[in-house]
Amino acid sequence: MNNVFKDRVTEAIKYSGYTQKQLSEILKISEGNITNWKKGDNYPSVEVLIELCKLLDESADYLLGLKD
Repeated sequence: MNNVFKDRVTEAIKYSGYTQKQLSEILKISEGNITNWKKGDNYPSVEVLIELCKLLDESADYLLGLKD
């Protein structure tokens, strides 16, 4: 699993002003999914990643470690 994603998504969530609970409700997923991203256990689906990027104001390329 790519450590860049878990580190970047954790940081982006931290500075977003959203709680995991709020994000899970907006994205219609469980809080456990977000916890798993932050632990590096899995990635969001493409559909969820798109919405997550909009909410966090980050690009998918950045979160996935394709660009700095």
